[in-house]
Amino acid sequence: MKAIETDACGRAGRRPCWTRRQWLQTAAGAAAAAAGSARGARAATAPAAPVAIERCQSYRTAELKPRLETLFDQLGGLSGLVSGKTVTVKLNLTGSPAQRFEGKPLGLTHYTHPNVVGVVCGLLDAAGARRIRLVESGYVTAMPLEEYMLEAGWPLRALQTAAKSIEMENTNSLGKGSRYVQMDVPGGGYMFPSFMLNEAYDQTDVFVSLAKLKNHATCGVTLSLKNCFGITPSSIYGSDAGVDEPNESPGSGRGPLHFGDRQPSTIAAPENDPDSPRDSGYRVPRIVADLALARPIDLAVIDGVETMVGGEGPWVGSENLHWGKPNLLIAGFNPVCTDAVATATMGYDPRALRGEFPFRACDNTMLLAEAHGIGAAELSRIDVRGLSIEEAKYPFQPAPAAGIAGVARG
Repeated sequence: MKAIETDACGRAGRRPCWTRRQWLQTAAGAAAAAAGSARGARAATAPAAPVAIERCQSYRTAELKPRLETLFDQLGGLSGLVSGKTVTVKLNLTGSPAQRFEGKPLGLTHYTHPNVVGVVCGLLDAAGARRIRLVESGYVTAMPLEEYMLEAGWPLRALQTAAKSIEMENTNSLGKGSRYVQMDVPGGGYMFPSFMLNEAYDQTDVFVSLAKLKNHATCGVTLSLKNCFGITPSSIYGSDAGVDEPNESPGSGRGPLHFGDRQPSTIAAPENDPDSPRDSGYRVPRIVADLALARPIDLAVIDGVETMVGGEGPWVGSENLHWGKPNLLIAGFNPVCTDAVATATMGYDPRALRGEFPFRACDNTMLLAEAHGIGAAELSRIDVRGLSIEEAKYPFQPAPAAGIAGVARG
């Protein structure tokens, strides 16, 4: 009698015997491949929108206003976007107001300059905005944003009167709000399926990212996309966030988002895959891309008149940090396109891969956002208006500080 061949599980035949774990791993791999294919298709068809570049030599309001007016006019104006609308403007006030670089005012180095904020608010008002709200998640604090600005030496009264109706909110916690809002990531996201955010990000018609032209120790560059990493409240995503409920008096930063050493408060969804890399250069670019899907950016404005080169703030601690004066203002209605052009003015290839400047130890946020279908990072598809990229170029490279591991300020 011929012996019946059996597999390792004792079943007749030659089919492979897979455990449940192997079947699940195979299914997960197939799902990942399908998702990757879908993202590739979205990247190829990601929308492209014009980006404008203007030269601006100083932060004097008399010079800023006509330059910003021209910048927005080159995009077709603001009225069609903001007239009759509530407009929320996310500032870049990263790091403690007490920490200065070379003793300079914060707006000359790593904060959005207050005069840019004031002029932009005035132009939004003139374009018909019904309500303007300035937001930022103050570093390791839930103090009112007005107090945070005063600590930074900002002209608070001038900002409050820059438009008919300006409100301010520190979104690092509930602040003046009454609830957090779950904002879903269409398609499930790279890292998180949704985010719990201050309701200010939901109660708006138009969302503006008012960023600074800078390098970033974790992400290579920080522009309009990375600026919105700061919309996540430390009360939920910080190191001292409550386990079950938010900590409405946060005293720490968003280290868990960088390093994955804990999950957010259970009020928020946990990350998709707790076994994914704990490397901040993997995590942060993907979280930023997910956030740009959950809370889309309608207008990106980048302050590059004066800045710091080599990192996002003085805490980076590299000897290569220095003050710079690119004399640029950049804006666009698509954040990926805007950041791609801004990255090119810094002397970098916006399609560079991990290991290439400026993404020495991180993945490229723009390419991840492009794969989400948010916008094109391909310069040949972007209509650049005003100055050309070559005319505007102010080389930041090699910016050796970009890619330092273990730095987690925002």
